[in-house]
Amino acid sequence: MAKIGDTVRFLSSTGGGRIVKIDGQIAQVEEEDGFVTPVLIKELVVVRAAGDEAVRADAFGGTRRAKEEAQAQKQSKFVPTVVPEEPVAPKVEETATGNRINLVLAYMPVEVKHLNTTTFEAYLVNDSNYFMYFTYLSRADDEQGWTTRYAGMIEPNIQLFLGEMTGTEVGRLDRIAVQYVAFKRDKEFALKAPVAVEQHLDTTKFFKLHCFRDNRYFDEKVIAVDVVVNDVPQRPMVVDSSSLEDALRQKKEERAARRNERQPVKRPSKPQVLEVDLHIGSIIDTTAGMSNADILNCQIDEFRKVMDANLHNYGQKIVFIHGKGEGVLRQALMKELKHRYKGHDVQDASFREYGYGATQVTIRQL
Repeated sequence: MAKIGDTVRFLSSTGGGRIVKIDGQIAQVEEEDGFVTPVLIKELVVVRAAGDEAVRADAFGGTRRAKEEAQAQKQSKFVPTVVPEEPVAPKVEETATGNRINLVLAYMPVEVKHLNTTTFEAYLVNDSNYFMYFTYLSRADDEQGWTTRYAGMIEPNIQLFLGEMTGTEVGRLDRIAVQYVAFKRDKEFALKAPVAVEQHLDTTKFFKLHCFRDNRYFDEKVIAVDVVVNDVPQRPMVVDSSSLEDALRQKKEERAARRNERQPVKRPSKPQVLEVDLHIGSIIDTTAGMSNADILNCQIDEFRKVMDANLHNYGQKIVFIHGKGEGVLRQALMKELKHRYKGHDVQDASFREYGYGATQVTIRQL
């Protein structure tokens, strides 16, 4: 009979480790990589008892005979891997003025009447016919280096939600920067030089209602920062007094031309948080006749079903409610996210809303 401290190997798959906990018929096995896996005791073979130094079996392969048996079993259960077809990218509808790049950063309060306590949403507007790989960075005045706040791709003629910030985080945005490389897909296009724009941001404006202005890209009032206007990066410049009047008149004419020529940019709705309750009572009606391992497998199947259905919903936030308990289900979810769904953002969900028993996953474009 297996016991805590025994070194074991798996019958149904390669690998094994040391038993660190036993709960009924379920053993918690710590593998070589330090990850703890719940396994039925009857699916384990003891290769070294706790404290027995005379047995020199390999914990992660067994004796030579055990290795040969595992290899034969693995070959007999071989299942060909099915490679999913890549989704077809939607056709881009170009605008008449979209071959000149216009890029805008915008900040919007969630509760405009409570600026001292509200959070703020950040958006990037791509008013052009170009795809862009970009990074959005920030730096406080007392920092030496930059911090990446978002890195990814933005599609043509669209707004992209970059994230939500507290008032304290906003206070650290003394300088902001955007870097990008522009391109088109499946067609010829005019080459655009890579751009890096750095600007100073007066964060005190975020707490003054009159500093939020109407903007053609948004229904609500925002603080907008022009990054690129008609292919021209907007960097701080020193203008002498003799040319100031001409510069102001030219800027006014450009804005008038933009209002007359441009078509409105679509604003996609912000993805709603998807809540998934993994308690077994929310998945099936009864657990009669089911072992702890059966219940765990049912919960993992539901987790995989939700993840697979949302892999192409980039930016989608999913909160998996698993409860605190002994942490078996959470550990199983972490293993799935580390190996099967690696690359997506994982964090504890809001304690205020879910306590300690939920994990939030944000789908990223991989």
